[in-house]
Formats: sequence, C-alpha cells, structure tokens
Amino acid sequence: MTEVAPKQRTAGRAALMRQLPNAITVFRFLLVIPAGWLLWQDAVIEALALIAIAGISDAVDGALARRFDWRTEFGAVADPVADKLLIMVVFAVLTLQGHIPIWLLAVVVGRDVVIVSGAVTYRVLFGDLEIAPMLLSKINTGVQIALLLLTLLHLTGSEPLAGWAGWVDPTGFVLVAVSSVLSGGQYVLVWSRRARRESRRRKAAEAP
Repeated sequence: MTEVAPKQRTAGRAALMRQLPNAITVFRFLLVIPAGWLLWQDAVIEALALIAIAGISDAVDGALARRFDWRTEFGAVADPVADKLLIMVVFAVLTLQGHIPIWLLAVVVGRDVVIVSGAVTYRVLFGDLEIAPMLLSKINTGVQIALLLLTLLHLTGSEPLAGWAGWVDPTGFVLVAVSSVLSGGQYVLVWSRRARRESRRRKAAEAP
C-alpha cells in the first residue's frame, strides 16, 4: 500500500478546511424548513432558536472565509441565497398567519423578482455580472430582519421583549416597504447604466 506523503496529507486537509464555510452554508439551508414549520405550528420560541443559530452560523462562515481566504464561487452565491430564503420563509409564514400584511410581502418579493430578473437579463445579454450588495440593500435587509425579529418577540408574549414590537405596525411596515422600493430601484438604475455602457462599448468595438 502506497503511503500518502505528508505534503499530500497537508494539502488534503487544507482543501477540506476550505470547504468548511460552504458546509456551514448548507447547514443554514437545512434549517429553513424546520424553522418555518415550527413557526407555522406556533412554536415561536423554538423557531427563534433556529433562526438565532442560522444567524450565528452566518457570522461564523463569513468570518472564516475572510480570515483564512476560504472564499469560493459556491459560497459567494449560496451564502446570500440562504439568508434570503430564510427571510422569505419567515415573511411568508407570518403573512399567512395574518401578522404581516400581504401587500408588504408582495413588495418584498417583487423587489427580489425585479433584481433577479435584471441580473439574469444582463447575464444573457452581456455575460458575467459581478453582484455586490449596495448600501441601500444592506439597510433593507437589516430593516427586514429587525421587523421579523420584533414581530416574533411580540408573538412570544414575553415581557419586556414583547413591548419592543410596538413600532412594527405601521412604522416597521412602512420602513420595509420604502427601503425595498429604494434599494430595488437603485439596482435597476445602476445595472441599466452599466448595460448602456456595455452596449455602447460593444457597438464601438464592432464599428469599422
């Protein structure tokens, strides 16, 4: 039996460790369904526990990827998708339960549909598109998370935590709606400008 050289073992361990952030991201995907099911069953505290675990694991995999440069193409795509999927499931369940108005869910989902459609269209027409979260998008995500957490805390009925949710309706709903529209509009504006520049560049390159 051929003995594996120390350098090969070290390289193998390094390659395995590099996938650790991706494994944590996959773990977050696996938390989405049970978190949504617990919330649907009105097990709010248990659902909050899973959501907290997802949030902590998100911070851990991001810190590992940055600290050790374990960034991968899969992680760059899957990490924000895992976050967005959990947020959308919680939004949908709370809407079906009547805690969040359906018009707000429509705004939040509509924003993401516009962004994804724009990204796909750009990729089809012009090729690769580097997607980096913009400031307004980060603010929008933060406001959405705050709204959901306050709503869930309110549903626990625990004082004084439940009292923190007093601003959710209508202030929180309005903040989420406005930030969603503004951040979605910013992506449309930025990508439209980029598409026009790329179109002009290609026409200039094709000109005799």
